[in-house]
Amino acid sequence: MAMELTFLGTGSAYPSPTRGASCIALRLEEAGVWLFDCGEGSQVQVMKSNVKPGKVAKIFITHLHGDHMFGLPGLMCTISQNNQRTDPVEVYGPVGLRKFLRVSLELSRSLLGFSYTVHELECLPHQYPDDWNRWKVDHSSSSSKCHPNEIDGHTIKPDLNSVWHIFSDGKMEVSAIWLKHRIPSFGFIIQEKPLPGKLDPQKLKARGLKSGPEYGKLKQGFSVTLPSGEIIKPEEAMGPPRPGRKVIIMGDSCDSSELYKLGHDADVLVHEATLENELKDSAIEKGHSTPNMAAKLASELKVKQLVLTHFSQRYKPLAAEIKEGDETVKKLRLEAMEILREDQVVVADDFMSLNIPMKSAKS
Repeated sequence: MAMELTFLGTGSAYPSPTRGASCIALRLEEAGVWLFDCGEGSQVQVMKSNVKPGKVAKIFITHLHGDHMFGLPGLMCTISQNNQRTDPVEVYGPVGLRKFLRVSLELSRSLLGFSYTVHELECLPHQYPDDWNRWKVDHSSSSSKCHPNEIDGHTIKPDLNSVWHIFSDGKMEVSAIWLKHRIPSFGFIIQEKPLPGKLDPQKLKARGLKSGPEYGKLKQGFSVTLPSGEIIKPEEAMGPPRPGRKVIIMGDSCDSSELYKLGHDADVLVHEATLENELKDSAIEKGHSTPNMAAKLASELKVKQLVLTHFSQRYKPLAAEIKEGDETVKKLRLEAMEILREDQVVVADDFMSLNIPMKSAKS
């Protein structure tokens, strides 16, 4: 099954002429497109890319800062244009997201060509900063009726280990951990379930079963019966199962230590690196990370590849026109490479795609 990340926006704070605001697409062969964050202007980035809006099935919002969610109402309307989608869209994010999307669509009197559901992650008390209650904002959506296209969602509570179990089907599961930021923020762990091993046609031919529909049944996990009455079970015809892939997409964070619970041996870790190492104190004060902080985490978790993103607009993309005095993301990559190998560190750029290959079966 194909799995590919496409970075639609890699800048922090606001969209600029060279970078969009935070938005990442995870393209799955059978499950469609899952978006992670949807900053201002994300619908434009989607339309410039090879991601089809009508394929967007799930949207995960890491936190409620504008550069991660201001584009959500517009994207929903873009998906609705020209009847690009009729199946429901599921949205996941912190408490307050349901109210934001509902009010935005209602005040603009925007009707959609599909239904949607917002599932909210209940935040833990220590995720809120000390000054949270100085500005009292009602995050609850209970006092208003659903939007005409809205289906009631549910509240997702953390387990005793402070892990949110968000979604699971026969092929994928998504969990979340909390991150330290200026407001409640989350990181999402996408774990593919083990894949069936490869069919061994030589074994089947040796037992008198020629290529045909029965091969497909075995691949799907069903036993087949030979004319002789002998039964062949799937495990007798298939090689060992292949481990599933793991992708981690983090929100804004100055402390990602909760990831040690679930993040080991990931294929890809997408982590912010807003400012350079020399500005670590400033980064932490604003709830952000440096390349060194992200690389240290990736090294200790033994992830295969670290992708840095969410760059301050002071760092230009490598392909941008560079003027005297400009700094580029090359500086951030080199700082991460003080801890990781060169082939382990990628600096994301808008519209960059990263294929995540299937793993081989364990012997």
